Amino acid sequence: MKVFDKWETKDVKINDISLSKYISLDTTAVPHSFGIKTRKRFKKSEVSIVERLVNKLMRSGQGKRKLSGKYMRHRLGCGKKFQSMEIVEEAFDKIEKQTKQNPIQILVQAIEKSGPREDVTRIKKGGISYTQSVDVAPIKRIDESLKNIALATFASSYKTKKTASIALAEELIKAAKSDPSSTAIKRRDEVERIAKSSR
Repeated sequence: MKVFDKWETKDVKINDISLSKYISLDTTAVPHSFGIKTRKRFKKSEVSIVERLVNKLMRSGQGKRKLSGKYMRHRLGCGKKFQSMEIVEEAFDKIEKQTKQNPIQILVQAIEKSGPREDVTRIKKGGISYTQSVDVAPIKRIDESLKNIALATFASSYKTKKTASIALAEELIKAAKSDPSSTAIKRRDEVERIAKSSR
């Protein structure tokens, strides 16, 4: 079985040992589990990583910043999974043409490189609150990197001639190379810089 009947995952390598348990490379022709694994805690780690990327592209609401206007993020557009799957498939085609590599391997590398390893939390003691740096759990690292990749796609494709699939392909390639111009890499560096100052 191949993802989108095009790409195999048996040769995909996960270099970060801490994430290997939480990045699922299950292969199905259509990455759509119909929400079967959403009812139990931590079951999302068993959902295919391609499907999790598709799900992140269906974000509703504005999030923290108004990055994308109404593009697939308004109240009535967050259930268009097949539209999101088309965007991901087209992006994977573009990645394969540009890099001559398996796009799922590029996706895994982008997740490994763009996930923050350290973050801050607010601690309150005796009426005084301060921030303290903490290590980020592996499943949270994957969630954050997928979210930042999706937001970068919205930001670079909104009100421009660039399509969402091209924006996603460019962001994944940049993140996989740890390119400083990648929005996901910028966000990771910013979070880790704030955490470093709160040690």
